[in-house]
Amino acid sequence: MSFPPTAVAMELQHLVAKIHVEGPLGIDPAKVVDVFHQWVAAQSVPGVLLIDVAELLHVPNGPGVIAVGVEADYALDHTGGVWGVLHRRKTVLPGTNAERVAHAIESAAQTGVRLQEAFPGALKLSRFEFELIVNDRGIAPNTPATYAAAVPEIEAALRSTLGHADFTLARHDREPRQRFGVTVKSAQPLDLAAIAGR
Repeated sequence: MSFPPTAVAMELQHLVAKIHVEGPLGIDPAKVVDVFHQWVAAQSVPGVLLIDVAELLHVPNGPGVIAVGVEADYALDHTGGVWGVLHRRKTVLPGTNAERVAHAIESAAQTGVRLQEAFPGALKLSRFEFELIVNDRGIAPNTPATYAAAVPEIEAALRSTLGHADFTLARHDREPRQRFGVTVKSAQPLDLAAIAGR
């Protein structure tokens, strides 16, 4: 006899948020290396100690260019063949699940706004689509139970961060060996500057 999956309590940590690039990438991604080196030199991300820049553009559909930090990484990412601006939290954050989801989205938006300012008119980010991933299979295995437990808290964070509930979630690959994640599609244009707190 089988039973439907039930929601389980979990603490969502190590969140990844990736805001997709709109259309083809309009810049030479190698130029982001210099931008990230400036961030490291200036230590210009509050609450994060940036320590290095990794350029992995030789890896097909890979991690792209990364500003490596102790608490979090920031990247122009090409995982899955999709360019996007990415924030990846590496250390534990206090607060609720909804607060941590909101923090991930806000951090990705801040990174996106800064990179768009570095490449005015050339780097354009989607105002309708981004991804959320839990980068820890031990905390959030890619199962129906995780989906049932996580989605209400993700939706609560999205309503607060986006300021509306006019969005849909699409679960990523259901293969258990993959990380749990969703793609968020907003029916209303995202105001990245507002989300970033600019």
